[in-house]
Amino acid sequence: DKENPPPKVVQGYKFNIFYPDLIDPTVAPTYTLHEYIPDPSYGIITFKAGPPYEDIAFKIVSKKWEHGHKRGFKCKFERGVMYLYFNFQRVRYRR
Repeated sequence: DKENPPPKVVQGYKFNIFYPDLIDPTVAPTYTLHEYIPDPSYGIITFKAGPPYEDIAFKIVSKKWEHGHKRGFKCKFERGVMYLYFNFQRVRYRR
């Protein structure tokens, strides 16, 4: 759509990761953040769920997160799906 182009910068991420065959579905998967050594403007997010799944990692932009529910943050594990949604803090410019 030419009238509504996408934003020029990354505003946040939404991860939906499916784990239908977990051995213990009562234990929720976890995520950890690591620094990306070659370029500090990026980071690595790693998801760990346990057997029979291996860890998965994504390279993401390294900015401060908004942790408020009203700001779009969601971290939930239900019915075999890990949901992690977050937006980055916006920088307000003044004249």
